[in-house]
Amino acid sequence: MLDPTVFEGALVAGGEAQYGADGGDHVDFRGGLFSGPVTGKGDHHHYYGARRPPAAWPHQVGVIPPRAGSFQTRAEVVRLREALAGGQAAVLVGQDTVRGQVLSGMGGVGKTQLAADYARTAWQAGELDVLVWITASSATAAASGYAQAAVEILGAEPADRETAARAFLAWLEPKANAAPCRWLVVLDDVTDPADLNGLWPPAGPHGRTLVTTRRQDAALAGRLIKVGLFTEAESLAYLTAALGARSRLEPDEQLIGLAQDLGHLPLALSQAAAYLIDAGISASAYRALLADRAASLADAAPEVLPDGQTQTAAAAWSLSVDRADTLRPAGLARPMLQLAAFLSPNGIPETVVTSAPALAHLTWHRAEDGSQATPQHMSRQEERDRTPVSVTANEAAGALRVLHRLSLIDHTPATPHQAIRVHQLIQRATRDALTPDQHDRLARTAGAALTAAWPVIERDTELAQALRANATTLTRTAGDALYQPDAHTVLYRAGRSLGEAGQATAATAHFQRLTQTTSHHLGPDHPDTLTARHDLAYWRGETGDAAGSAAAFEELLADRVRVLGEDHPDTLTTRHNLAWWRGEAEDAAGAAAAFEELLADEVRVLGEDHPDTLTTRHNLAYWRGEAGDAAGAAAAFEELLADRVRVLGEDHPHTLATRSNVARWQGEAGDAAGAATALEELLANRVRVLGEDHPDALTTRNNLAHWLGEAGDAAAAAAALADLLPHTVRVLGEDHPNIRHIRDSLAYWRGKAGETPRV
Repeated sequence: MLDPTVFEGALVAGGEAQYGADGGDHVDFRGGLFSGPVTGKGDHHHYYGARRPPAAWPHQVGVIPPRAGSFQTRAEVVRLREALAGGQAAVLVGQDTVRGQVLSGMGGVGKTQLAADYARTAWQAGELDVLVWITASSATAAASGYAQAAVEILGAEPADRETAARAFLAWLEPKANAAPCRWLVVLDDVTDPADLNGLWPPAGPHGRTLVTTRRQDAALAGRLIKVGLFTEAESLAYLTAALGARSRLEPDEQLIGLAQDLGHLPLALSQAAAYLIDAGISASAYRALLADRAASLADAAPEVLPDGQTQTAAAAWSLSVDRADTLRPAGLARPMLQLAAFLSPNGIPETVVTSAPALAHLTWHRAEDGSQATPQHMSRQEERDRTPVSVTANEAAGALRVLHRLSLIDHTPATPHQAIRVHQLIQRATRDALTPDQHDRLARTAGAALTAAWPVIERDTELAQALRANATTLTRTAGDALYQPDAHTVLYRAGRSLGEAGQATAATAHFQRLTQTTSHHLGPDHPDTLTARHDLAYWRGETGDAAGSAAAFEELLADRVRVLGEDHPDTLTTRHNLAWWRGEAEDAAGAAAAFEELLADEVRVLGEDHPDTLTTRHNLAYWRGEAGDAAGAAAAFEELLADRVRVLGEDHPHTLATRSNVARWQGEAGDAAGAATALEELLANRVRVLGEDHPDALTTRNNLAHWLGEAGDAAAAAAALADLLPHTVRVLGEDHPNIRHIRDSLAYWRGKAGETPRV
């Protein structure tokens, strides 16, 4: 039996789009050491947290939207319960079909609220063991939701979310002799039924699927439940209850008239009730305001409004925004709503709208509107020259509360990753009121706000998923704005986030589309198009197509040399990654030769101590070893280590990683005892610097055990692995692939030590 040993491999970093992080070791015990491309559009890092143990039932995944005030129990509630009672799927649509139960309907009729009511009621009644709520506005969003469910419920590996999503759908399949699980999967806001191809939950006696969508396609298989407008009785009951909760009483005939004015649209009625309560005016006075505003809007608006809006409903939203903008903090509600209009209707992280670009947008708008008080003694010139007082995060939060108060948004700070929800009708109406210049400026501001809120290292998978959903919405709502004057950073960050989440195939598809769109908008030789091609080539390699990745980098290199020149940093980076993927495509000698040529040019162009130069030396040594020259690799890593210590210091992660590779190749060159000694010293430093639970510390302990055994001390190797095993189980989980590696190694070295193999 061969020992399934654990080795650390190459490190790659630096440069415009050079993949890899020249630093801490990858959690993966299986070899090469890297963590994604680093590009001029934002550094790229993989971070996969410890694998969590499977959650005990009952368990909920995802956030159910908050219950609307004065929620009405409608006929559709009864129909939905009857449809799902038999374990089938349902689709809530607007006034036509989907598999499961499908709630379908025009915007603003309350499909999501009905689905949320059903899910919340079933959960609170103890009818469910597992509840999964997924905002399924795209195929990627649906797959991400399934992957998160697999991580939480199955204890799936968070590093491979594509596999995790498939595993969860397979887990939902009914199985003989398995304990029955009563599950409900809610797929909210399905935009295109084709997005659910291969992602539809299976039918089963204990499972239920509920979908909400505006679509009414025959492709939506399941019982269709059409959700329409309120009836007159429902409208009156809603307005009476909403106003009565604030001790307001209005004549029934006025409330019925108001409901008729607003077309019995639940969303518009909620805004009307909020306005009546906040402004303290009568229903008759509000109806007069509505009529005047609707008339003025009709003069400037198209004859047919989008999404089935009426002029009076649009007038209700317009009045509410005007009212909100007068409330403290004055002048911030409208620009806040305008920013949110470009982002996901199903949940915007509060960190996005309180980021520096968002606050700068609010500050600029307040100064433009003159909402900032001006001292009476100030001259006009002094007023023009005065620097506006910056809007604070607390004031931005105050603007959110004002919008919530007028029922223009839902603001739930208790769910920070989905703190702000805005109905798509309100978003559309808000965007349609913008001039083209305002639209484009706001779109790029929204992109900047998303980018600013995006962590460099994605430790929180739910936050990353929410940010990707917002980027997807922004790409749709922004139009061409994200490509003028250049391709916005957020387009690249969203794609890399997919890859960092373990969705390499989705990342490849993202950058394929981005390459096409940047080429269309900016031209094939624009630097942003070349950057998109670079990321496309990288993620193609990450899907397992190393040869295809190398070929793509080779084509890109020719274009970068032609467009940018041989010594441009991006050209050098492309050469670097071409060399790497040649090695991954099993041409280690070719990789080493290419890195050797690159090194000479980087020393000339960048200098000997530049991070990219040191990284190239690292990878040259690595591939030299992989090509069979272990002694040469060990010597090269020894020389590099001295420079790492001099440039970065003893405790820098890159220095520690280089020391690990010195030990590896020292052992590969025949000095197993020397490798073990070097790893003992490294382990002490890694525990001191990183902590004993850090993946790099666990990797070092595993490698130390291997070289102890190779040095002839099988008993010590077995003892070290026996001590490592429970520690790794605690950190990574019982089902992590590394646990199998350690168990196999433990059995192997126990056998070598003369013990009866056992685990």
